[in-house]
Amino acid sequence: MTVLVRSLVFSVFLFTNVLLTAEWTMFHGPDGENRSPDTGLLTAWSAEGPKLLWKIDNIGQGVSGYSSITIQNGRIFTSGSKEGRSIVYCFDLNGQPLWEYDNGPVWMGSFPGTRSTPTADGEFVYDFSSVGQLVCLTADKGEKIWTRNMLEEFEGENLLWALAESIRLDGDRLYCSPGGKQASLVALNKRTGETIWTTPSLGEKASYGSPAIVKQDDLRMIITTNAKGMFGANTENGELLFYFPYEPRFDVNCARPIYREGYLYLVNALEQEGGEGGIKLKVTVANGKVSLEEVWRVKKLDNVHDSVILLDEFLYGVSYGYKNGVFVCVDWKTGEVQYEGRRHGRGSSLTWAEGLIYLLSDKEEVLLIRPNPQKYDVISQFTLPEGGEGPTWAHPVVFGKRLYVRHGTFLYCYDVAR
Repeated sequence: MTVLVRSLVFSVFLFTNVLLTAEWTMFHGPDGENRSPDTGLLTAWSAEGPKLLWKIDNIGQGVSGYSSITIQNGRIFTSGSKEGRSIVYCFDLNGQPLWEYDNGPVWMGSFPGTRSTPTADGEFVYDFSSVGQLVCLTADKGEKIWTRNMLEEFEGENLLWALAESIRLDGDRLYCSPGGKQASLVALNKRTGETIWTTPSLGEKASYGSPAIVKQDDLRMIITTNAKGMFGANTENGELLFYFPYEPRFDVNCARPIYREGYLYLVNALEQEGGEGGIKLKVTVANGKVSLEEVWRVKKLDNVHDSVILLDEFLYGVSYGYKNGVFVCVDWKTGEVQYEGRRHGRGSSLTWAEGLIYLLSDKEEVLLIRPNPQKYDVISQFTLPEGGEGPTWAHPVVFGKRLYVRHGTFLYCYDVAR
């Protein structure tokens, strides 16, 4: 074998190995920070966009849902709906189907279909349906290990637009927020589904968002939202540590709280829309107790699609009520708005990889944006192919040097390797 051939074979092995061991195990990645570890990516695209490697066009039927994807051990997981059922799908990295599982009835009310993103954990994958059915499946064959309906068991009530929380893993347990009369937050043994602890009911329905896990002064907390505010619980025993009322219009708290070095950022819809906008809070821990103090508020960066990201010392995101979806940059320290970009639609979502923001607008556009605190800086953009039905609300993923974009029954896979 020549040196050149050996080099090429080794390069292919390395590239294949990167793809097969890629892990984007939860919604917004394994740590929930919505940042890809990828390097060696394209820094600009042609007008047609990066090369389309493959597409899937049969994830459910019609407006199948708004679930994003997770990736682990050479498998892609997502969910969709068909014939009134919630279906978990598994594909290989070439987009070929491996298995599917029927996780019971799906939401058929306003904006029908699935919402949450399956959570992968080695041998197993977890799915939380829009009507509360939580299931643990084998990752290789999609066989049921255990299942529980969290709304029914904890006397919860479904939301105006149905449950959308993506399950959070933490060591040997997973967390779920049924928002019922029996519990506001539940920790389960991820292998058996048995209850480990519960946080008492706060008398409010659940929210649409997913939780954050943070540690401050040796106190480890899970922080999430319900229909009317934000609360934190001790990960050891479920003890309620604080509750912060932050009431949105239509009970739409959707964003995962952002934490950095003793400060929290929480965001929902703009005040003029009946909500609060964004708020930064100082977190103080003393004697096992937690207190919160307001630092600043900002109305121009309001959001209900969990589409705000903290990069360096600035928040970037797309507004909701304020001007119906403009790109906004806010100074993390002061709360001052740096600038407003152009309108992308209030349902836009984003992710980050190798120093750049990938934004999926609700106008079916995909943009590559430089997170520049001085100016709105779009590098490239392209439009998705025709065919997908319903809004483009599923969050994009950049992993394994590929960009994945979901729209209705379609999943597009683009090559973004440099």
